[in-house]
Parts: sequence; C-alpha cells; structure tokens
Amino acid sequence: MNLSKAGIIGCGLVGATIAYTLMQNPLFREIVLVDIDKDKAEGEAMDLNHGIPFARPVKIYAGDYSSLKDAGVIIITAGAGQKPGETRLDLVNKNVGIFKQMIPGITEHVDDAILLVVSNPVDILTWVTLKLSGFKENHVLGSGTVLDSGRLKYVIGEHLSVDPRSVHAFIIGEHGDSEVTAWSGVNVSGIPVNQFCEMRGYETHSENRSKLSDMVKNSAYEIIDRKGATYYGIAMAVRRICESIVNNEKSILTVSSMQHHYYEADGVCIGMPSVVGSDGVEQVVCIDLDGQEAELLKKSVKALDNVINSINLDK
Repeated sequence: MNLSKAGIIGCGLVGATIAYTLMQNPLFREIVLVDIDKDKAEGEAMDLNHGIPFARPVKIYAGDYSSLKDAGVIIITAGAGQKPGETRLDLVNKNVGIFKQMIPGITEHVDDAILLVVSNPVDILTWVTLKLSGFKENHVLGSGTVLDSGRLKYVIGEHLSVDPRSVHAFIIGEHGDSEVTAWSGVNVSGIPVNQFCEMRGYETHSENRSKLSDMVKNSAYEIIDRKGATYYGIAMAVRRICESIVNNEKSILTVSSMQHHYYEADGVCIGMPSVVGSDGVEQVVCIDLDGQEAELLKKSVKALDNVINSINLDK
C-alpha cells in the first residue's frame, strides 16, 4: 500500500475538484483518475497537468481499475448526484446499483488500500462498500459528517464573530436530514458555548441553537438550489481526511465507519468522532451526549438501519 499514491473514482464536479485540491497540497506524488467516461478522465488530467508548473511536481493521469494497483487511498465519488428537492437517501437505489458494479472492479486489482467513500448517501454507501469489498472495517470509511462539522464551526464562528478554527463542535450520525448537533460538547477555545455566547451578548441559547443547526442541515439543499451541486466544501473536507491518513496525524474527525454498540448503533456506518491515521479509523471516540442528543442519535441510526435492511446486495 503506497500512501503517496491516490486514486479518484468519478471525475464529475466533486471528483475533479478533489483532484484539484489535492494537487496543490504535498500529500500525493501520484493521482490516477478513473471514470466510466474515459475521455472525461483524460480531459481532467490534461487540464490539471497544465497547472503543475504553478504548483508542485505530481503525476496525474487517467486510468482504469488496474491502474489503482498499490494505491494507498482510493477516493470514491462516482454515482448519481443529488438533484434539487431530492434527499440523500433518495439516491440509495441508483447508487447501490452503481457500487455493485464498481467495487468488485476495484477489488479485482486492489486488496490493501484505504477506501474513502464520498458519494451520497455516504453512510449507506460506506456500508455497501465495506460489505462488497470484504476489506477490514478500519480501512473503509466515508467522509461522514466532516463537512457538516465544518459547516457548524463556520456558522457558530459567524454568529459569535470569532475564528471558526477556535470553535470545537461535532455533527454526528447520518450525513443528512437526521444528523445530530452535539451541542453539549461545543466549546470555543475550551469555554462552553453557552458561556461564550453570553460573553458576546447572546442569551437566547435554545432559539439560536435551533437556528444554527437548521442552517447546517439545510445548507446543501440551498447550495444545490442555487448552483446545482456542492463541491468546494467537500473537496476541502476530503483533503483534510487525506492529510490525517497520509501524515498519520491521528486527528479526530467525524468520518463514517462501522459502529458497534454505541448508542444502539450496531452494524451501521455513521459519522462519529474517530481517530484517523495511516491505518484508517484507529478508534471511534465515544463522546458523552445528553439525553436528548442520545435519543436523536438513536433515531438517526434507526433511519439508516431501515434503509440498510431494504438493500439486497446479492442481486
């Protein structure tokens, strides 16, 4: 497994933007682009290569599944995109069908890599990828709620007029409508969020929490309504995950991975704070939740479990 080589499957807006983001960071020396439309992959590779003189040396080329041999990280973005008015879970049947064809194509040539799923619905497709690939659980992860957590930090930072990098907050559960804001653990540079809000002149905590959580949950829908797709934010989130993997940072990120016996999550993939390093998900961090948050997480798990139970991977 060569952690200096990455594969990106799917060269749509998300995949191409991820490739563009990664080529500007000293993570990978080799990036192979794979798409069902070979011309599309070749065109993206050509365009990206023309920017190398302004960035840094990196080998970028179009290939097929066999080109993924020895890649350390394989980023999966292929699949149908989310349309206006469509939920991420609405995409299940279309994208599960695509993954049934794609994952065996990968595993025919790759037996030891970290598979990073970005396609939506990401939690369901992370589970599907794990089951179809037969890879170790810690080597199959999804982008989960990493972007959602970043969005939460941003809106809290804007609300309080502070650097969002000083905000420590997690969105957990499904990357979708049932996601849960773990408000009980939110802090700004170690100061509990309610206390910091009062320092900044905000007293209506419950109302503001609800408003900010809704902003995060609805942000993707609003972006899709305005421009048709989201891709910049998720590309930055994927870069951050790759950084932690390639540099063995052991950063805590809310990636989606297989859960066992955590707030009734057993046998499903959901976004939870996890230690991420060169061996994938090293450990899920079991954060404390208050009663309401725990109940909401159980509902999120149930929603995903219901979808998983409707999937037949044998057909």
